[in-house]
Amino acid sequence: MNEAVHVAGTEGGAGPDLAELLTEVARGDQDAFAEVYDQIAGPVLGLVRSVLRDPAQSEEVAQEVLVEVWRTVAQFQPDKGSAMSWVMTFAHRRAVDRVRSAQATSDREHRAALLDQTPAFDEVTEAVEARLEREQVRRCLRTLTELQRQSVVLAYYRGLTYREVAELLAQPLGTVKTRLRDGLIRLRDCLGVTA
Repeated sequence: MNEAVHVAGTEGGAGPDLAELLTEVARGDQDAFAEVYDQIAGPVLGLVRSVLRDPAQSEEVAQEVLVEVWRTVAQFQPDKGSAMSWVMTFAHRRAVDRVRSAQATSDREHRAALLDQTPAFDEVTEAVEARLEREQVRRCLRTLTELQRQSVVLAYYRGLTYREVAELLAQPLGTVKTRLRDGLIRLRDCLGVTA
C-alpha cells in the first residue's frame, strides 16, 4: 500500500491527507479523486448502512454521496473543518433523506390503502338517500286506509297478483283494484311524485 501512495507522488511513504486530495480534485485531478474514493468509500458506506440498514439502498446512497463529493468539492473549505467531517456530513444527510423519503412513501401508500377501504362518497350518499326514501314511504303508507295499505304492501312489496291479494284479503277483485289505485294515488301525492 505504501508503494501505491508513494507512486502517487508523496514523500516519505505517507500519503497526502484527504484535505490535500480534495484540493487536487477541485483542480480537476481525476487521479486524486481515485485516492479520495479509496479513503472515503468504506467509511461512507459504513455510516450510510448504519442509518439505512438495507445493503442495496446503502450502496446506492453511498454512490450518490461520492458523486456529490465530486460535484461539490470546490465548496470544501479546510479552515471550516476536517475533510472527513465534510464528507461524512454529506453521507449522513443523504442517508437521513432516504429514510425520510421511504417513510413518506410508506405513509402515502398507507393513506391510499385507507382511502381504498373507505366507501366512495356516492355510495354513502346513495345509502343515506335510500334510507330517507324508505322512511318517507313508510310515513306515507301510514296515511292510507287499512285496506289500501294492505293491498299496496301485498301487491308491490310481496309481489302478489291482484287476484291473489283479493283472495288473501277476502275482498272482491274490483274492490282490491280500486283500493290499490286510490292507495297509489295517495302515495304519489304524499311522496311528491309528479305524474
